[in-house]
Amino acid sequence: MDLPIIQVGDVLVSPDIITEQFCCDLDACKGECCIEGDAGAPVTMDEIGGIEDSLDTVWTDLSANAQAVIDQQGVADIDPEGELVTSIVNGKDCVFTCYENGCCLCALEKAHRAGKTEFCKPISCALYPIREKKLSNGLTGLNYHRWSICEAARAKGKELGLPVYKFLKEPLTRRFGEEWYAELEATVAELHKAGMI
Repeated sequence: MDLPIIQVGDVLVSPDIITEQFCCDLDACKGECCIEGDAGAPVTMDEIGGIEDSLDTVWTDLSANAQAVIDQQGVADIDPEGELVTSIVNGKDCVFTCYENGCCLCALEKAHRAGKTEFCKPISCALYPIREKKLSNGLTGLNYHRWSICEAARAKGKELGLPVYKFLKEPLTRRFGEEWYAELEATVAELHKAGMI
């Protein structure tokens, strides 16, 4: 039996966010999602403000090329679909990519974890592999995005028995609130009880 789309508040949740398993494996992928793709990470105007407030703190972690791009066009740009995204270097690397022990890291998140900034990183990055979309009816859609570079994350998620929504509990709570996440968990529990998953 196929699981239907789940509605929690004004958010439509794709069923594979409940049924698929995922856990980032930085040792395996080396943070490739920061440097692959043809556009930066989707950002909001509020997030651009947070990024700009953090810029002085992270500036020395950025490559000279990234600094030049930011000097020329700012921290964000418009992608081919008309979306606001972080600026990129050489058509692929996010300008906030930095390297440590052979891994790509986010300079914004690194500074936040060190207690140097309030802003962490764009919610679109924190929510990956969930992609958020505003729907014409005013609802928000959450879809699970499959990317070949995340094969190791899918394997690790299976090994740990960790569904996507549990792996992303913190960013989902940050984005939609504790009550919303509790309602999502209750909905999943009901689906289990009904034998639907």
